[in-house]
Amino acid sequence: MRSVAVYCGSNPGSNPAFRLAAEVLGRRLAEASCTVVYGGSHNGLMGVVANAALDAGGKVIGIIPDALMSREIAHPGLSELQVVKSMHERKARMNELSEAFVALPGGIGTLDEIVEMFTWTQLGIHSKPCAFLNIDGYYDSLLVFLRTMVAQGFLRQVQLDQLVVVERVEDLLPRLAAARPHPAGTRREPTAGPPKGPAPAP
Repeated sequence: MRSVAVYCGSNPGSNPAFRLAAEVLGRRLAEASCTVVYGGSHNGLMGVVANAALDAGGKVIGIIPDALMSREIAHPGLSELQVVKSMHERKARMNELSEAFVALPGGIGTLDEIVEMFTWTQLGIHSKPCAFLNIDGYYDSLLVFLRTMVAQGFLRQVQLDQLVVVERVEDLLPRLAAARPHPAGTRREPTAGPPKGPAPAP
């Protein structure tokens, strides 16, 4: 795997295990010669991942909307920083540059980004694996809710089964390499935002 998009908090969170996982992830990706693609911030877990990868000699590409340059504080030392016009463009560009998508602990923005990539798999926009690094059970409640979606007929079990969930960073890359998502519908690569028009019926 040559590149992985990492979504995570622009805050560090309250659990030291989150920071440690971010450090290990950045370092492991660099050691595997895997480019880190992320949101471009110097803050929080985002900055921890980027710094760990850079310190290990890795390549890190940041994608940040111009409106967030000051709020998220763009990282000044990245291999490459791309400034885009919108969040939609950020998501599309990260999709274009990445072969997989991983969520560390984070807030609403993190959840929005990884869930949209998971949705794009279902819609046939891409066939790349999506993963949650469920550090200290951070995503346990979300995973319960996804199983509720299956039970209530809003998500297919085969779709949920394509989601990679690991508790340890060390298990991530082997699981991503083994994942083979099977999207429904015709593959379409977005260029500047999410798919337009009605979604296919489930």
